[in-house]
Amino acid sequence: MPLLEVNNLRTVFHTNDGEVYAVNDLSFSLEKGETLGVVGESGSGKSQLVLSIINLLASNGRAEGSIRFQGQELVGMKPKEINRIRGDRIGMIFQDPMTCLNPYLTIERQMTEVLMLHQGLDRRAARQRSIAMLDAVHIPDAANRLKRYPHEFSGGMRQRVMIAMALLCQPDLLIADEPTTALDVTVQAQIIQLMNELQQEFGMSIIMITHDLGVIAGISDKVMVMYGGRICEYAPVFELFQQPRHPYTRGLLQSVPRLDLAGSMQLHSIPGNPPNLLHLPAGCAFADRCEERLEQCDHEQPPLKEISPGHLNACHLETNP
Repeated sequence: MPLLEVNNLRTVFHTNDGEVYAVNDLSFSLEKGETLGVVGESGSGKSQLVLSIINLLASNGRAEGSIRFQGQELVGMKPKEINRIRGDRIGMIFQDPMTCLNPYLTIERQMTEVLMLHQGLDRRAARQRSIAMLDAVHIPDAANRLKRYPHEFSGGMRQRVMIAMALLCQPDLLIADEPTTALDVTVQAQIIQLMNELQQEFGMSIIMITHDLGVIAGISDKVMVMYGGRICEYAPVFELFQQPRHPYTRGLLQSVPRLDLAGSMQLHSIPGNPPNLLHLPAGCAFADRCEERLEQCDHEQPPLKEISPGHLNACHLETNP
């Protein structure tokens, strides 16, 4: 049985202008110890997908379909029940650590509260566990740093604190929503290496949300490319980078500089803008920006089909070579 199984998920937001479909009929599964990279432009539905999983949607949003975690249905679960899972069996690293950490509370207070709530530890035991976890994420002088406030840490160190907080209860699933976006390249590499080390140590599964294909290549086993709230391609990481089949995936890869082609590679820019989620087209959401567009792309939504073992693609080019 998969650790996480998502079937026909739709995430809808009610607004004054109408209903916004942020995630549309999305299905995938995640095995224990596996890392899934989710990539796409801003507005593709990546963050709303994971917020649907942990039931942290805005008040005007709702999730439909099925999300089963360790065989337990999460859609429609009562807040009190999901709170027992969230932070304990499912950990979350949010996008901006400075806005997620409470500036008025010490790191010690924010970390020990998690353990006292979910694990039932007393304050002394919770403090010792917190120090051990800060050591695990390579924060020097952890016992003294625990007493400090978030503003006393650098951006990279705050991100390490967020990772430590997410791992305090040794979750089975860690969701990381663009954890390296605000960091420089050197610190990004350190964070990715750290997450790989911690995954091996704790045996957890990871969902990595990012728009950075370099991060995806460094940590993922499988990659899910999203566009317009749908999956346009899903494949093992090596195969996706070697043989991308969807025009959108190829466009993303061609827009990233490559060291092995330095001086001879011309970066590609995908024309146009992502679709308006209030008024999604009847056909392929990427059709207006696609250089390989077919007539049927305008009026027929391409199905997500398996084109090779473990490699799925949603494109009419597969049936019209």
